[in-house]
Amino acid sequence: MLALLLVLLAQRETQSFDRGWRFHLGDVPRAQEPGFADTAWRRLDLPHDWSIEGPFSEQNPAGVAGGALPGGIGWYRKAFTLPAGDTGKVVFIEFDGIYRNSEVWINGQYLGKRPYGYSSFRYELTPHLRYGKQRNVIAVRVDNSQQPNSRWYSGSGIYRHVRLVKTNPVHVDQWGTYVTTPAVSAESSQVTIRTTVRNERQAAQPIALRTTVYDSAGKEVAAVSADGRVAGDSAVEMTQAVTIPNPVLWSLERPYLYRVVSRLMCGATACDNYATPFGVRSFIFKADSGFYLNGKAVKIRGVCLHHDLGALGAAVNTRAIERQLQIMRAMGANAIRTSHNPPAPELLDLTDRMGFIVMDEAFDMWKKEKTKYDYHLDWDAWHVRDLSDMVLRDRNHPSVFIWSIGNEVMEQWADSDKTAAPIARELAGIVHALDPTRPVTQAANNGSPANPVFHAGALDLLGHNYHHEVWKDFPTQYPGEKFIITEAMSALNSRGVYEQPSDSVASYETPYVKNHGPQPNKDYRLSSYDNRKAFWGSLHEESLSLFERYPFLSGMFIWQGIDYLGEPTPYEWPARSSYFGVVDLAGFPKDPFYLYQSVWTRADRPMLHLFPHWNWAAGDTVDVWVYTNAEQVELYLNGAFQGVRRKEGKVSHLMWRVAYKRGTLRAVARTAGLVTTSAVVTTTGKPARIALTPDRSRIRANGDDLSFVTVTVRDQQGRAVPTAEPLIRFRVSGGARIVGVDNGDQISHTSFQAKQVRLFNGKALVIVRAGRSQGTATLTAEGKGLAPATVRIAIK
Repeated sequence: MLALLLVLLAQRETQSFDRGWRFHLGDVPRAQEPGFADTAWRRLDLPHDWSIEGPFSEQNPAGVAGGALPGGIGWYRKAFTLPAGDTGKVVFIEFDGIYRNSEVWINGQYLGKRPYGYSSFRYELTPHLRYGKQRNVIAVRVDNSQQPNSRWYSGSGIYRHVRLVKTNPVHVDQWGTYVTTPAVSAESSQVTIRTTVRNERQAAQPIALRTTVYDSAGKEVAAVSADGRVAGDSAVEMTQAVTIPNPVLWSLERPYLYRVVSRLMCGATACDNYATPFGVRSFIFKADSGFYLNGKAVKIRGVCLHHDLGALGAAVNTRAIERQLQIMRAMGANAIRTSHNPPAPELLDLTDRMGFIVMDEAFDMWKKEKTKYDYHLDWDAWHVRDLSDMVLRDRNHPSVFIWSIGNEVMEQWADSDKTAAPIARELAGIVHALDPTRPVTQAANNGSPANPVFHAGALDLLGHNYHHEVWKDFPTQYPGEKFIITEAMSALNSRGVYEQPSDSVASYETPYVKNHGPQPNKDYRLSSYDNRKAFWGSLHEESLSLFERYPFLSGMFIWQGIDYLGEPTPYEWPARSSYFGVVDLAGFPKDPFYLYQSVWTRADRPMLHLFPHWNWAAGDTVDVWVYTNAEQVELYLNGAFQGVRRKEGKVSHLMWRVAYKRGTLRAVARTAGLVTTSAVVTTTGKPARIALTPDRSRIRANGDDLSFVTVTVRDQQGRAVPTAEPLIRFRVSGGARIVGVDNGDQISHTSFQAKQVRLFNGKALVIVRAGRSQGTATLTAEGKGLAPATVRIAIK
């Protein structure tokens, strides 16, 4: 059996093609030619984002909406050889994403162009390859020079992974399996597997397809075989069905994965094998009571996330994505919206394993533009291909529950040309043809019942952005329809900033609307009390309380889970990143993070968050807030009782107005009269020493793994100083390197590639990346007048 399996595995070879590329920033004539001299070009590994390496500047054509970072044109080249034994195989190169307008050549032969920067695609290399000692050269030109083309930071380059895939001429096609579970119960699950087999030979080929289902331990639980025939230079789809007895259901609490292995025989010869992870689950949306997973009512408590990874830019890193998901999970979120584009495949692999509900989104615009050079220019030629590729690539992921065909498209407004409904029907038809098992939505910020997209008959879920004041009217405005809040809040915060009084609410216009509404602070920082919002949005407590109140609202996605590069509403330059997140760009929670934690985490896990810090000036009056899941909280200042506050409703903060005195502020939470937890903030002394705290002190020696190290400064008693902002310099020795620094400050112009950073309100971040050799890396941090710090990170 093992020998047979090894033979089968040898039929398909998938290898990473990330290492050993040459890169040049700028356009170069004839760089696609195999003999072009590229030895002076920079050598690097993929994924790579060249924009994140550039300087922040208001002169960069992307503008602050694009993160104030440069675009341009870049070239990538890679030379490689193939063994003579590969002759007769079919060879593909697969790109998970290139931003944007990529063109690819192999040995000087043009393979094609993909304009959309978020699509995954591949090219066949076979007809143009050389074998043995002869050299092959892949050349990729990336053109992100037409700016602006995005409303957020896009990054530039081959920013996702690349693979070389070798197969038999008769093989399972790209994204060639489709696994569904049409009938699910505790006793059994029906599993239907549709497998597309492609024959690149000219002659017809008899085939036998054996499909086996394995559980997470690798034990076979079901199998089926079928014979077929595929004509020359064509493809055929074969449908098989099996039953899994007593299935373990995929759920948020236990995201259990099975695996389908498709083994293809061409007569007595093993042609291919192809593995597909999947989950067994059932779900339904109901008009009156929302979302049900495996028969259980579940509120979809989600966040919108853009694709950048903070200081790492757009270059995909699995550990960085995992960290973001872990932070969101700690807040209580159970869902992710991939705003506003197809995500990296690694995100969906992680949500499958970690147990998140995903809204997979295709586009930010349709035919009508939002920015001068955006995807509307490519719509007519490419939208069918790009949407189809997204669904084909992602439809086996059990974490994907909803397809979104667009976000706030301009057609929803003045639809004088009557294009909205036909486009919506076309897009929904494409999705339903490829995957009829999941609902289609579209995120609409025109909440009017007259919105033409709502009347197109295309949407299975009506997706609404903002307009929380009309949520209660949905069942009467749209009888019998199903609802989801695809985007809400747009509250604004800077971490660790506290303006008094806290109950002074401001709603700001965008930077593009002048002299209307209150003006934002001149220091470009906004209070971390929940009292600042964009004019179209709401405070966190406003929308969250409504969402939790109405069962017909199946889900809600906060704008945004984590700050992102670009779109720094309500500011223009010098701001370069957003204020919307409940977590800052460096990954440090802002205070509203704990509001959600108080509502979205289990009641049997007591939580209490007390803020602000307690480093103020004599004579100040400070508004003290807490978020808690307890019934009431008592407050003490230096042991003196300041009063008790009781929660009214599930969603609220508790507040005291306290005359500042140096010392200790202590909050005690009680439920049913019993103390559940407590929290303390204390006046600190002057900064005395640096402290380094890695999120992981042991990482893998694979060249990709990361340790995110939090930097703080402590006083003589070892207490973190929350207002400290010294400049800290870093160096690392051993088998690692520093790949990013940040502090979460929306107006910091320090390069993320620097080896120094100034703390912002007591915190900064340094990111250490493993090399490929085992050993120990030592990170050292130094600052003027401060005792230095070192931390050791094992690389195994």
